[in-house]
Amino acid sequence: MKRIITLLILLVSVATFSQKTFQGKAVYMSKTTIDMSAFGNEMSEQRKKQIKDRMKNFLEKTFILNFTQSESTYKEDAKLEAPGSRGGFGRFGGFSAGVTYKNTRQGEMIESTEFFGKKFLIKEKIEQPQWELGSETKQIGKYTCYKATMTKVNNDFDWTVFRRRGRNNQKKDSTNTDKKDKVKTTFVTAWYTPQIPVSNGPDDFGGLPGLILEINAGRTTMLCTEIVINPTEKEAIKAPTKGKEVTREEYNKTIKEKTEEMRERFRGRGGRGRGGRGRGN
Repeated sequence: MKRIITLLILLVSVATFSQKTFQGKAVYMSKTTIDMSAFGNEMSEQRKKQIKDRMKNFLEKTFILNFTQSESTYKEDAKLEAPGSRGGFGRFGGFSAGVTYKNTRQGEMIESTEFFGKKFLIKEKIEQPQWELGSETKQIGKYTCYKATMTKVNNDFDWTVFRRRGRNNQKKDSTNTDKKDKVKTTFVTAWYTPQIPVSNGPDDFGGLPGLILEINAGRTTMLCTEIVINPTEKEAIKAPTKGKEVTREEYNKTIKEKTEEMRERFRGRGGRGRGGRGRGN
């Protein structure tokens, strides 16, 4: 009897989500923790706490996914910061995230972002993720979710390359150049619900037979806290068009060159002890 009820729910869901006018909205809370040991043993616990507090606005955010059967936009739910507060990367605060657009039918993803006043459009093909589907379930809100796992290649820029580049580590960096080219992977656990049969999820995640409501990837957790099906006010879902078109590799190269240039400027201003510290996530 339970299986029959579940099947009826799925059939109703499929009928609802196959409508041409269908649109949904999902709100996600994203939280990332920092491995403070990467900053070295020379840094005091008080200083580490100050860094964590200053980066809280950057590491804990709310995002909104607006989606149809084949298209979606994912962007931060921006809130006004308190007067005098400093979020983001602190002195590397020239970074500003925009919108991540996905078209699963065409297999295309476009990420708009801004770095030190220059806008970029990072265009990529959506590759089919190699998910391993499990039978384990758990309840998230009113939705029954199933577990899926995979190991994902991490192509994002690695900010940790700027953490330990003081005078005491210059020699170590020069002798460990092979590590810079090492492919980095992240183990990902997803919880998706077939009750919302949309192959999508937060950020660049998707490719499952249902909307992803929770992601655990490395030190980052993204949890869906609200879902609205066919909201009264529907937001237009369009691909971003403003910015210079680049590949992920070209964008990462630009960030690296600009950040190294900034660090050299700080050193040139006499910022001894400060110029060698970068921000990580």
